Amino acid sequence: MKNLSEAAVKNEVLQRIAKLQPGARACWGRMSAGQVICHLSDAFRLSLGEKSASPATSIFHRTVMKWGALYVPVQWPRGFRTRPEMEQGVGGTPPSEFERDKLALSALIERFSNPRSDIQWAVHPIFGRMSSSEWMRWGYLHSDHHLRQFGA
Repeated sequence: MKNLSEAAVKNEVLQRIAKLQPGARACWGRMSAGQVICHLSDAFRLSLGEKSASPATSIFHRTVMKWGALYVPVQWPRGFRTRPEMEQGVGGTPPSEFERDKLALSALIERFSNPRSDIQWAVHPIFGRMSSSEWMRWGYLHSDHHLRQFGA
């Protein structure tokens, strides 16, 4: 199963991000390409403890839903609502300059995929506590989901 701790997978994601253009049209959803870049950056910042989000978790979310999202080999469904602090136009970081935002996202992915040995992963607002391997799987799946949104 693909995850961002694998160099080839990380490079694939970084190449897909590099190809994304500011005028790219979404196949679904409301976000622009610039907003998706900022949304992904916010999500990686959250995992690294640099941004927070309100919890919306339950035993179902922390067990069944987390397992299904990370390990069932199907694409994530469209239209799943994010936390307000991550949502573009609400509490998410607004886009500034597209190429600079892309470079910032790539740098975050590099840091995320090569964590320090003493890293204290944040608690996911829906899935709860996650191990390093679960965060790496989530990082790939979340990135893949939004890059597919733009055909990247």
